[in-house]
Amino acid sequence: MVRDHVIARFLTAALVASSLGTLALAAPKHEAVKHEAKPHTASVAPKKEPPHNKDEPLINAPHAILTDAENGSVLYERDADKLIFPASLAKLMTAEYVFHEIKEGHIKLTDEYPVSENAWRKGGAPSHGSTMFAAIHSKVPVDDLIHGMIIQSANDACIVFAEALAGNEAAFGEKLTQRAREIGLTKSVFTNSNGLPDPNEHVTTRELAILARHIIVDYPEFYPIFGQTEFTWNKIRQPNRNPLLGSVTGADGLKTGFTKEAGYGIVGSAVQDGVRLIVVVNGEKTAKERADEAKKLLEWGFRSFETRNLFAEGQIIGSAKVYGGASGSVPLQASGVVRIMVPKSGGEKLIARIAYQGPVPAPIVQGQRIGELRVWRDDKLVLQAPLKAAASVGRGTMSGRALDAVTELVISVFRAGAERL
Repeated sequence: MVRDHVIARFLTAALVASSLGTLALAAPKHEAVKHEAKPHTASVAPKKEPPHNKDEPLINAPHAILTDAENGSVLYERDADKLIFPASLAKLMTAEYVFHEIKEGHIKLTDEYPVSENAWRKGGAPSHGSTMFAAIHSKVPVDDLIHGMIIQSANDACIVFAEALAGNEAAFGEKLTQRAREIGLTKSVFTNSNGLPDPNEHVTTRELAILARHIIVDYPEFYPIFGQTEFTWNKIRQPNRNPLLGSVTGADGLKTGFTKEAGYGIVGSAVQDGVRLIVVVNGEKTAKERADEAKKLLEWGFRSFETRNLFAEGQIIGSAKVYGGASGSVPLQASGVVRIMVPKSGGEKLIARIAYQGPVPAPIVQGQRIGELRVWRDDKLVLQAPLKAAASVGRGTMSGRALDAVTELVISVFRAGAERL
């Protein structure tokens, strides 16, 4: 079963020392996230909700999130789990897939892919959409296709990748969805390479932030492309479409998107004083509102939050119960320093728990993933950090394992009885 333990005695010292606010000992109440069958259409805006507290910025975007790029902790969110149409923000998934293929050695930057008539008509000059103006039947190096896709938001570059790597758009969409699951995107579904309208393609604002963080962390050699201000292909120079570049200190990526169905959206990132934040805004009515609200969220995050350490590297955070082991429990620790960004104003209640599937059967190897640390700020889950075994635990004696079996059996019987009441 899932065990969920408050770790008050471990967090108290850390939180008090850092003046992080009040530590609560009870878990907050949480509502189940509803998995919707169809994404939200921007043309029917949801009812505007007031900010959660007076310290948060007034944001009108239907969907928004602001996260810390170091660990993914959430500073602000608004309806971030609703399924929505991605528009050109889907190109981030295509970019990730291509980066991964290069990293795995399956393709090279110098490989050249042909521009089919289909890619030219649907994504090139005849389409009157965003394009790098790749000539029909020409061959374009992977490196240039990447630049066109990212800087110019080129639909033709994306279709060229889809046809070269999967044969067609539909097959490529399946590959993108499979890859999305591999990197932790559980809801997003991709049906094409560029986000052009399709009723079956959808993402969530939260998962776009997760995707952006993955690109920034896992592909540092490619991420600087997102910050390049212009790119020229076929003698046509086009500027980067990201409005945050040059308007927010430290802004250096990632992508904008727009369709009638999706509205105006943006995934952006900026770094100041060694702290990197990621912002996602979706469903805006105009390009100006998209830029203004993304900028507002980023500047508020840098201005209003500061980083605090919860646990030092190697520090024991808690323990998990062990089944059939030489020891009845195993100590747990994170992979490194556990940090969280907290409001400079203070006063927010923090709740921390260790969650794991247990009891954990022995033997256990030091470094084995056991569970995760979960931290709530007021009623919002803002941080999830993996926890591993800080020591190995071997198998216990025959009599000890038999006693554990009987104990678990009795607990299961009482649990089953309680659930029927």
